[in-house]
Amino acid sequence: MNIFVIPGLALGALAQNKLRRRLTMLATAVAALTAMPRAADAPLRPVKSIELPNVEGRLDHLAFDPRTQRLLVSALGNNTVEVLNMKAEEHLTSLRGFAEPQGIAVVPDARTVAVANRRSGQVQLLNADDYRHGPVLHPGDNADNVRYDAAANRLYVGFGSGAIGAIDARDGRLLGQVALTGHPESFQLEHSGPRMFVNVPTADQIAVIDRNSMKALSTWHVAGAGACFPMALDEVNHRLFIGCRRPAKAMVFDTSNGREVSSFEIVGDTDDLFYDAVRKRLYISGGEGFIDVIEEQRPNSFTRIAHVPTASGARTGLFVADQDRFYLAVPRRDNQRAEIRVYDIH
Repeated sequence: MNIFVIPGLALGALAQNKLRRRLTMLATAVAALTAMPRAADAPLRPVKSIELPNVEGRLDHLAFDPRTQRLLVSALGNNTVEVLNMKAEEHLTSLRGFAEPQGIAVVPDARTVAVANRRSGQVQLLNADDYRHGPVLHPGDNADNVRYDAAANRLYVGFGSGAIGAIDARDGRLLGQVALTGHPESFQLEHSGPRMFVNVPTADQIAVIDRNSMKALSTWHVAGAGACFPMALDEVNHRLFIGCRRPAKAMVFDTSNGREVSSFEIVGDTDDLFYDAVRKRLYISGGEGFIDVIEEQRPNSFTRIAHVPTASGARTGLFVADQDRFYLAVPRRDNQRAEIRVYDIH
């Protein structure tokens, strides 16, 4: 019989095998704990939770006004826009008079906030100081995501069964529109060029648009995943990231030729995705109840370095690069209050 000897102890083969299994399990557990980031080393550190009082229903997109240091939240299910003072880290006011607000954007030069409403189809322009209602535009039903082009002083809004509209940010005039094959979800603007990239999930496409001529240039087919909603752009390295729900994964496209170059698993039910160019990371919020932090280890090779537990339904957020902060919108559900969770990024 083989004998495994420990000082002062002799074990038979059966006991030896049991001991080996336990030591292996212990070593695996220790290795896993060692590999986990300590709180001080975590890429996302929770700072504060700010309640959104009397807010019910779904929360949609967020915007940050750097001049006033205020965070604006589209409370779609509450028909309000919630305003938070992030300098004092407190809820400031609740703005009414909206019809299922979805997209929201700040126009710093004009001191304006644009709010797109799903139910009414209106894009409402507000004064960014006192939030008085200004010009109202009706591009079409289901006004959704909004983006601001500072160089052209234009707003762009996705709406209807398939269109992107260009709006004069000063007076709200509709300057032109481009027809698409389905309702547009997230879209991103190039800074060094005229292109706009648009997610069209019902057609499994990414539409590429020339913002100067407001004409479609091409479409890229999305294969192997569906329900692709959020999008982020790494313009320097010619990459476009899209977040998909069926299955839950991110896909990476080369913006020079429209080809898929990488993909990886992510949190389920995502609705917002952001690229951190400084750290070469992605921050992805999902209604499954997590924020994924994905880091690029080498060109087009990505690894999840954090899977931060949040709350069910918390699928929208905002990465503010100048602050190194991530804001997460948490809807009211059962015993969970509606709130904004604030994370420092490290």
